[in-house]
Amino acid sequence: MNRLSAVFLREFKGYFATPLAYVFLVIFLGLTGGFTFYLGGFFDQGQADLRSFFVFHPWLYLFLIPAVGMRLWAEENRSGTIELLLTLPIPLWTAVLGKFLAAWAFVALGLILTAPIWATVNYLGQPDNGVILASYLGSLMMAGGYLAICSFTSSLTRSQVIAFVISVVLCFLFTITGVSSFAEAGRAFLPLALLDTIVGLSFIQHFNSIMNGVIDLRDLVFFGSITALFLYATAIVIDFKKGA
Repeated sequence: MNRLSAVFLREFKGYFATPLAYVFLVIFLGLTGGFTFYLGGFFDQGQADLRSFFVFHPWLYLFLIPAVGMRLWAEENRSGTIELLLTLPIPLWTAVLGKFLAAWAFVALGLILTAPIWATVNYLGQPDNGVILASYLGSLMMAGGYLAICSFTSSLTRSQVIAFVISVVLCFLFTITGVSSFAEAGRAFLPLALLDTIVGLSFIQHFNSIMNGVIDLRDLVFFGSITALFLYATAIVIDFKKGA
């Protein structure tokens, strides 16, 4: 645990050593506010809830999470510091998990900074705070899934730009399958069982269930499994490069 903490702190502090952290936080807070009050029609709805806030999170994460995750391993590969990192007396899983947790904590910080909008909706009405808390949990779990995908793609290349592009494409595939128009179009040429399986892999579908206030174990297992799968794939890639 001490080694994991050391990697975590090294990576977490690294975000604030560059303008990336502040740019991400400002953009994230600005976009969430703009989407909530303008595109989501927060005041026009006349309802004391934050659905108009959370409904855009999958689409925000589609681009913002790759911007955070693209540097996880690509920068280490480019600068050659990955060789130094892997020669340290720490297990490979410690490096992979520590870097992931640091990035996840950074994203969680962005979510925490949106707390004023929660305070606003409580000031204006009497929302179901249990549903809002569940939505925050679901958003954080979904962010972890996206981030694990980005960790994997970042381990494949030395270029942060390439890592970003591949991450956006993969995250888009895990997102678009939950859109109703995709399911309607898929019925024309895909077997129903296969279509249900593809739709079941959508982040939006599982996040919507949590956003409705229903914390289903299947949704938590889905996000946990996706995160674990891509972190394991990351470890395989890094171990292969270590032995090469």
